This record gives sequence, structure tokens and C-alpha cells, in this order.
Amino acid sequence: MNLSESIEKNLIRHCSPTLASLKTASLFSVEFARRMELNNVLREWNKRLYDKGVAMIALRETNNRALIYVFRKNRLRRDLSCPKIERFLKNNGYGGTNIGAALSTLRAHLTNLGDFPHEIGIFLGYPIDDVIGFIANKGQNCKCTGCWKVYCNECEAAKTFARFKKCEAVYMRLWEQGRSVRQLTVAA
Repeated sequence: MNLSESIEKNLIRHCSPTLASLKTASLFSVEFARRMELNNVLREWNKRLYDKGVAMIALRETNNRALIYVFRKNRLRRDLSCPKIERFLKNNGYGGTNIGAALSTLRAHLTNLGDFPHEIGIFLGYPIDDVIGFIANKGQNCKCTGCWKVYCNECEAAKTFARFKKCEAVYMRLWEQGRSVRQLTVAA
């Protein structure tokens, strides 16, 4: 399987709720042989999904493995403009909350902190109170677990997790029947 095919399979497997516009963003990792090839394949996927409002970047590259961030630009912009999130990010070393500045800081945190930065939940569209709860509880004492650990609104989170799971199953079935990622991606 070549790199573009690997990314396509990961988009369906790990990013269906983002492609369906149910979720701000998703992550997956992929192996690559050469950085130039990775950059070219990401550029091509960005061209395919641009008019759908979806973008993807490599947040971190280590030992020929890249952490790919797939996001809905409008949803991320909206999330980052929330005053509570702006304060939270500022308190965690973010100088700005425009998409470019925020992603640049997130990249730096992923590269330099050694530990996975817990604020990444903000960039994935997780509720701010659950991100704060995760940090305060050091990942323990959650009410339930799905795409993230839930500390606040368990009922709403359970409904969201069920929608995501159904979306993933439907997207996988349609993709296996021949639909392309582009066809399955909801326009912005």
C-alpha cells in the first residue's frame, strides 16, 4: 500500500466524524519513507479536500512516522474563538488563537515538551471542561470514556460517542463499496 492509500484508509478509519462535519478534528499516524513524499501526498490530499473545508497537516514527524491532524477550518476557528478556550490556551503558552499561530504552538509543544500536551483535546473539539477535568485529575476519575475521558456531561458525551461510532461504521461500509473520501466528505 502506498502512502496516499494508507492516508485514505486512515481518513476513513479514524476521521469519519470529522469528514462528516460532526467533529472539529481527528488524528492518526502514518509511516512514510521520505519527508518529500509525505509533503507531496499531504499537498495532494489538501487540494482534494480544500473546497470541503477540510485540511490536514503533519503535527509531528519522528522516525519516519508522522502524526497527521485532519481538521475542519471553520469549526476550529469557532472553537478557538471561545473566550474560555482563549484563556485556557493563553495560560498554556499559546500566544495567539488564530489557526496558524495556535497550530504552530501545538507543534512546538508536541516536539519540545516530551509528554503529549493535554491541550490537544481543544484542537480535537473535545469539551473544554473535559480537557480541564482530564488535566486536573491526571486522567483518573472520569465518568466515562469514549473518544475522550468525560468529566462533566456524561449523558451528552455518550450520545456523541454513539453518533461517532455509527458514522464510522457507515463511512467504512460506503468506502468499501467504492465511495471515495472526497464523495464522503461533507462540504463546509
